[in-house]
Amino acid sequence: MKIQHFFLTLLFFSSQVILAQVALPHIFSDHMVLQRNDEVKIWGWAGTGEELVLTTSWDSKEYNVKTPITAQWEVVVNTPEAGGPYQVNVKGRDSEVVLKDILIGEVWVCSGQSNMEWSATTAAGIDNAQEEIDQANYPKIRLFTVPRRTSEFPQDDLPGNWEVCSPETMKSFSAVGYFFARRLQKELNIPIGLIDNAWGGTPAEVWATKSVFDENEDLNADAQSLQETPWSPVTPSFLYNGMVHAITPFKIAGTIWYQGESNVNRHSRYTKLFSEMVASWRNAWGYEFPFYFVQIAPYKYDVPEVGAYLRDAQRRAEQNIPNSGMVVVSDIATVNDIHPPNKQDVGLRLGNLALKQTYGSYDGEVRGPLYKSHEIKGKTVELTFDHSEGLMAKDKKPTHFEIASADGTWHEAKAKIKDGKILLSSKEVKEPTKVRFGWGNIAEPNLFNEAGLPASAFITE
Repeated sequence: MKIQHFFLTLLFFSSQVILAQVALPHIFSDHMVLQRNDEVKIWGWAGTGEELVLTTSWDSKEYNVKTPITAQWEVVVNTPEAGGPYQVNVKGRDSEVVLKDILIGEVWVCSGQSNMEWSATTAAGIDNAQEEIDQANYPKIRLFTVPRRTSEFPQDDLPGNWEVCSPETMKSFSAVGYFFARRLQKELNIPIGLIDNAWGGTPAEVWATKSVFDENEDLNADAQSLQETPWSPVTPSFLYNGMVHAITPFKIAGTIWYQGESNVNRHSRYTKLFSEMVASWRNAWGYEFPFYFVQIAPYKYDVPEVGAYLRDAQRRAEQNIPNSGMVVVSDIATVNDIHPPNKQDVGLRLGNLALKQTYGSYDGEVRGPLYKSHEIKGKTVELTFDHSEGLMAKDKKPTHFEIASADGTWHEAKAKIKDGKILLSSKEVKEPTKVRFGWGNIAEPNLFNEAGLPASAFITE
């Protein structure tokens, strides 16, 4: 009994020593980027009742905190203008954590499915892969990759660590994310931090919080009907729980998103699902950060028109989601490959969108023409677009326009540009009722604005 009591006592004191060790989530590591000019939360774990001192080198300020009964502590620090490198020290009674080479700048999350996850060395890679890899020396860009991870319940931590952008680290990181960060870093001349938690093949349902499905019976019914796949999980909220929730206390500037291919067969509710998903993320973070996303590219899906429906659902979602923006990439598609290798233009378009809308440092047009309204004048339909300055058809007259007749039959329309508007007519249609544009899985229309950005597919109500 005495020996047993001795080992129990030893186990008790050993557990107390372990609990007393100061620990931080993996999102805090050497080389990280913290959001500039902001109140930033730093948190972790230590022994219950332990008194900690956190010191930030940029202002030599000390923050004192006592760990509550939950054993989790948190401190809100004030960050300066962009710069670095800096250091953060967290000192407890018997242990200390020192974080080095910290930069202060702008932090963005890169999420979605395979076209966001795609790197310079994934499968077929990207355009000019080796050249881009060789030139990827950007010490002011820092990269954090979240490993694939599912969970039934929201997690407080996730694996990973921050890395300095170099040819070695860039080559396996999100190519779209890298090109986005490079655009921002060159224009703003400040550090950029990227957190990549994309997973190829994933439907939007796995990224939304549980509350989205608790509060929307229709979305829950769709989510529960998803069939298992060999390439990604389909259980609602499992990736939010495993790959998002743990970083929601970490202050970010915004999110870029590229997803939708896995939802084409459930396009009818995608506008609502995506809008609710974005709202659930913002609710988790506690503020309405910018959310910029990519409209899926034309691709030869097995079921006719599903790609067009999904692209239109994304167009409508942009109208529903405040502080958002969508980039169109129909002109850089590869209709026989769902992974277009031109990831640089995707990143650049997202970057320009952020530079204009979030940072106010870019004066050019960042969106392609977007359907605004239409007016039926006898046999002719007059279309008006937003972002239509210099509206033009490359090489020839505008293509991929259709008009519906009174019986609902669609007919190819003759289109011409006049005074910045599109005029449509068809010999087969005496009484036009509706219009659609770019309406096909592999449709690659030729309508652009003077910035060289393509028009989005749409169908009128």
